[in-house]
Formats: sequence, structure tokens, C-alpha cells
Amino acid sequence: MSVYKRSIFLINPRFQIKFSLVICSLVWISSLIYPFTIMELFNTFTKMSPEAKIALKAARTELFVFLAGYQFIYILIVFIICIFLTHKIAGPMFKLTNYLRGIAQGEAPTHISFRDGDNFFEVAEEVNNAFDRLADKHEDDLAYLTEVTSYINNLALVVPEDKKPVIQEINARLSEIQKRFETHQ
Repeated sequence: MSVYKRSIFLINPRFQIKFSLVICSLVWISSLIYPFTIMELFNTFTKMSPEAKIALKAARTELFVFLAGYQFIYILIVFIICIFLTHKIAGPMFKLTNYLRGIAQGEAPTHISFRDGDNFFEVAEEVNNAFDRLADKHEDDLAYLTEVTSYINNLALVVPEDKKPVIQEINARLSEIQKRFETHQ
């Protein structure tokens, strides 16, 4: 079987873009110290050598333009990396949400698995363990219902005639419950 790869990277755009923008904002804010430091450095050089003022001013402008371009590219790279990192979070949560929605709509639970490299493998394992445990309890309950039905059928043989409609009603209800249990296996 081939490895499943998602080709859509914005699984949960609201979360992923918000997270990426917050990280990029923090990177941008933390990088604001450099222009102020460089400007202060150029002002100090200008005071030390007034005759180089024009050359230093041109060099400062060139440096700021270069750093602004570099900063833009750097923040863009950080944004893209954040999208890829959040993809490893949003993807499993999307798959888990669809899995649980399907069960709520009547699909039989199967084992859920996430792709290699995704986060939250332990969540998939815990969900699988929980549904396995529920399936075991389900089987035990179905076996007990079958046993109770057998007991009630045996009791019906010795119950007075006026109580037989009650026994029939109990059997009908038990039968209905058993059918529901059997359709969910």
C-alpha cells in the first residue's frame, strides 16, 4: 500500500494562518532592535567623521533597504515553515473530527491512524483503545442479553396466563435491543 500524503496544506486555515501570523509577528517585533542599533551606530560614525556624512548616509540607506528585503524574505520563510508545522497538527485533528463525526452518524468504528510525521499518535492510540474497550463491553452486553432472553423464555413456560403478555413485551423489547446491538457490530 502506498504512503498517504496530504496535498492540501491549509487543513484548518483559521488556526494555521493565525498561528503563523502570531509567530511571524513575534519574529518581526524581535528584529526591530537591529534597525535602531544600526541607525545609532551610523549616527556615532557620522559624529566621528563629519566629512563622511554623505557617504555614510547613502550606505545607511542601502543597508536598510537590503535588511528590509532580507527581513521580508526571512518572515516569509518563517510563515511557510509555520504552515508546514501546523499542518502536522491540523491534519490529525481534522481526521479525528471526521472519524468521530462518522461514528456519530452511524458508521461502525474502525481503527484510526495518522500519517507518519504527524503529531498526536498517542491520541489515535487512545481513541482506538477506547473503541476496542467499548466493542468488548458491547459484545459482553449482547451475550448477556441473549442469556437473559433465554431465561425469560424458560420462565414463560411456568408463568400464569395473565402474566404472559408482560413476558412477551419484555421479550419484544429485548429483541429490539439485541437488533440494535447487532447492527453496531
